[in-house]
Amino acid sequence: MSFFKKLKEKLTTSTQEVSQKFTDGLTKTRDGFASAVNDLVYRFREVDEDFFDELEDLLIQADVGVTTTMDLVEDLKEEVKRRNLKDPVAVRDALIEVVANRLQEDESDRELNMQDGLTVILFVGVNGVGKTTTIGKLAHQLKSEGRSVMLAAGDTFRAGAIEQLQVWGERVGVPVIRQTEGSDPAAVVFDAVQAAKSRNMDVLICDTAGRLQNKVNLMKELEKVKRVVEREVPNGPHEVLLALDATTGQNAMVQAKAFKEATNVSGIVLTKLDGTAKGGIVLAIRNELDIPVKYVGLGEKIDDLQEFDPEQFVLGLFGDVFEDKNEEALTEKEDTNEDLA
Repeated sequence: MSFFKKLKEKLTTSTQEVSQKFTDGLTKTRDGFASAVNDLVYRFREVDEDFFDELEDLLIQADVGVTTTMDLVEDLKEEVKRRNLKDPVAVRDALIEVVANRLQEDESDRELNMQDGLTVILFVGVNGVGKTTTIGKLAHQLKSEGRSVMLAAGDTFRAGAIEQLQVWGERVGVPVIRQTEGSDPAAVVFDAVQAAKSRNMDVLICDTAGRLQNKVNLMKELEKVKRVVEREVPNGPHEVLLALDATTGQNAMVQAKAFKEATNVSGIVLTKLDGTAKGGIVLAIRNELDIPVKYVGLGEKIDDLQEFDPEQFVLGLFGDVFEDKNEEALTEKEDTNEDLA
């Protein structure tokens, strides 16, 4: 049985709805990348260097990145050699397995570091990546789990940012601590921490400025906010989540590296994954930054922010593109070989 079909068989009723969200959200990437891999497989009668060269091109076009592409193809070549694979269809299935292995990590790394008392989450990222919207969606998710949530409107420099977060607070039904536009973000966060503690809130999610006059000023402001939280809350902030726009591709990698240098980023929230044909950026982030992807945005609905699941991602990435007669033939051939072994 192929690795892909084994993944599908692991689905339970409780995970099928989530799986469908990944399938729907990754449609653009699947239609581009997975379909192109399928076409490549059926154009080649045997697996040779030309096959691997074209596969490299496809991975790079999907924004997997040069470094990660080289690593993936090297892993695939070793797997092909180890299993003595000759059939391009069998190599395609091995590719799925290699991708899944590259995404695997300790599940606890993807979970939010929730505390028994107040949990403080800082959201960082440049303007325009969907940071404020994602905060609202995460607040909705945490509240749906029975937690009390408060928001801090710490992005006081972008016009309309405070009002946007206020709208989300009202929509979700959670309080928002705010000051006037242009206020000191650290002062806003300080007020929010005091309010959260006095009201015995479970979670405080803090929005932060996405852009000041230059990168140095931005990072200094983030450090100031972080120091306030550290002083007022034991071991806080408990999460520093970096919002990245998947549609920007490799530019998101540049942003991630800059924020990683300046702040202790504990996780990535990849927004607008449903809006790009280059979902391979997930692989690049996982491989090159060693920061767990904790959430992905798979649509515009309030419940379309999903916890990242490597297996669901792989199923959504390749979907029913690979469920064809040739796949069934490959499965029958593998089952026959197992019987003969």
